[in-house]
Amino acid sequence: MSHGGVLISRNWECTALLFLWLGLWSFSLQVTESSVHEYKAGRFVDNGNAYLYHGGSEGMHAATSQGKENGVANGGSYIWFESITFRRTTESAIKHSGSESSSGLVQVVIFESADRDKIGGSAYGGRVAICCTPDLAKQEGCPQGQIIKRPSAYDSQWPFTLSVNFKGDEVATIMPPERVNITKTGMYNLYFIFCDPQLNGLVIDGRTVWKNPSGYLPGRMAPLMTFYGAMSIAYLLLGLAWLLQYCRFWKDILYLQNCITVVIALGMSEMALWYFEYANFNSTGHRPMGITLWAVTFGAVKKTVSRLLILVVSMGYGVVRPTLGGLTSKVIFLGATYFIASELLDVVENVGAINDLSGKAKLFLVLPVAILDAFFIIWIFTSLSKTLEKLQARRRLAKLEVYRKFTNSLAIAVVASVAWICYELYFKATDPFSERWQSAWIITAFWSILSFSLLCVICVLWTPSQNSTRYAYSDEADDDMDGEESVVLKSNIAVDPEKIALKGDKKDRMPVSTDVFSLDDPEEDKRE
Repeated sequence: MSHGGVLISRNWECTALLFLWLGLWSFSLQVTESSVHEYKAGRFVDNGNAYLYHGGSEGMHAATSQGKENGVANGGSYIWFESITFRRTTESAIKHSGSESSSGLVQVVIFESADRDKIGGSAYGGRVAICCTPDLAKQEGCPQGQIIKRPSAYDSQWPFTLSVNFKGDEVATIMPPERVNITKTGMYNLYFIFCDPQLNGLVIDGRTVWKNPSGYLPGRMAPLMTFYGAMSIAYLLLGLAWLLQYCRFWKDILYLQNCITVVIALGMSEMALWYFEYANFNSTGHRPMGITLWAVTFGAVKKTVSRLLILVVSMGYGVVRPTLGGLTSKVIFLGATYFIASELLDVVENVGAINDLSGKAKLFLVLPVAILDAFFIIWIFTSLSKTLEKLQARRRLAKLEVYRKFTNSLAIAVVASVAWICYELYFKATDPFSERWQSAWIITAFWSILSFSLLCVICVLWTPSQNSTRYAYSDEADDDMDGEESVVLKSNIAVDPEKIALKGDKKDRMPVSTDVFSLDDPEEDKRE
């Protein structure tokens, strides 16, 4: 490889390492949401002078009267408490007599993120005091043993609180069903809080249902249903255009174009499955495991096939080499490894709840995918630099022009990816309380748009035509003819017949690669 080719390769290695680092941070900030929040033996956490249990956070739109009369899109917006049960320890219960009307208080607090400073008072033990102590009761006039809250500027009834009391020496108490209507659009947070240290060890069971005017989809996820529907139509139109060309020139179809057809079909299926998954989620409040698994699997297969397709094209498969030779097993192994890692991460992220996992568990799932993506980038651009050198040295100008456009498109895609990851990190770092939740869907949508755009570029560059075979690998005589013809068609420069005659001698004197870290197969060059 020339000095310029080595420099390009090393530059892309640095870019890939940057992409890996940024990718790890981006994945670590992902959050999984659900409309129905289940609580199973949930334990409260000590926080200053209070004990907290986080019941959920979601973007909620204000109720509207413009919804349908029937169905989930009826315009109603609320949080519904269902079968909420609090259980304290036996040791805590026996400290009270059976005649006590209230022997323990648990409070339910709902507040918008903009009103988070309305909860709590003066500092207590290095933290903001959430519960009212005897001293704070004298200073601020708050009810002792209850949470401290101040009225919102928007509505004096908010932050909204509900009280649940234990009676006598009972171990469990059940909260009556309650519906809290949402009248203002915002990011709402739900906490269960108690102040009495004697209730330490309390657990919660039950669930809450969060509904928006258009259905059960969380506010920040609702726009994605429309987006996936639009992307399904976009893939369908691309597929129809590609199929038309495919059928017109089916006799001249290359193996590469068959692979592109598969990627289009996978992308169309993935977007359609995500749309139906979100539509079902919106109507029921639960993510359907079956559809979700299919959508995740189709997505993992599409990502794997897309990366492998770009890799083998970058190697010049079917263009400057007839086979991958000894690299075939390496490519297959890399693809299989990526599919397993990607499938595992996507399943846990969409079917489970990755935010419930520990930091080490997150890293264990994210790290393999990020490393493999970085390796793909290094291998792709290393192979591209070698393929471009071969095409330029052999003066395959028609093929060279296609590969230059392909390389530029990939470079733009990688730069855009790194820039977007930086923006995503900035977006989340400057919005710790998710107050910009209404535009958060764009973060996810960008990657689908980028993938689709790159696929469109590949479809344009390798669209089926009567000249498709011109870009395919052929024997040296045909390649010489193609190279000479390309010079005539693409340039006005005169062709020197002596230079063409000397090509055969140049091919016989193929340079020996001294790059011991090369990802290419030296035996393959001999077979060419």
